[in-house]
Amino acid sequence: MRETVQAEVLMSFLVSEELSFRIPVELRYETRDPYAVRMTFHLPGDAPVTWAFGRELLVDGINRPSGDGDVHIAPTEPEGLSDVVIRLQVGSDRALFRASAPPLVAFLDRTDKLVPLGQERTLGDFEDNLEAALGRILAEENAG
Repeated sequence: MRETVQAEVLMSFLVSEELSFRIPVELRYETRDPYAVRMTFHLPGDAPVTWAFGRELLVDGINRPSGDGDVHIAPTEPEGLSDVVIRLQVGSDRALFRASAPPLVAFLDRTDKLVPLGQERTLGDFEDNLEAALGRILAEENAG
């Protein structure tokens, strides 16, 4: 069974009202972390930056404003399949990106074929990997 879905999309990095530029963004979904999608932003002159957030947040954000933490996703138009604005924030620093919705929908459709939305818990490996990861985290905390 294939365990990864990848795609590359071009997004606009919105620096200001007057300035934006297109950058490649790698989308990645892995069965070993079935609740998350990863976006790796390739900004000119900087090392790539990867953000991981809930796959369901991306699904919801294509249709309506979603997110209440460091990641907010919203369509630009209330009706139909429009562009999507993705806001990433760390403290007072924020970055805005604009993407066309169809490539995101196509990517999400491929992830859904791999692991249907709502069926993430049926992956036995995920529970095992989660327990192992929690064990490592707790061991590191106790050692420190």
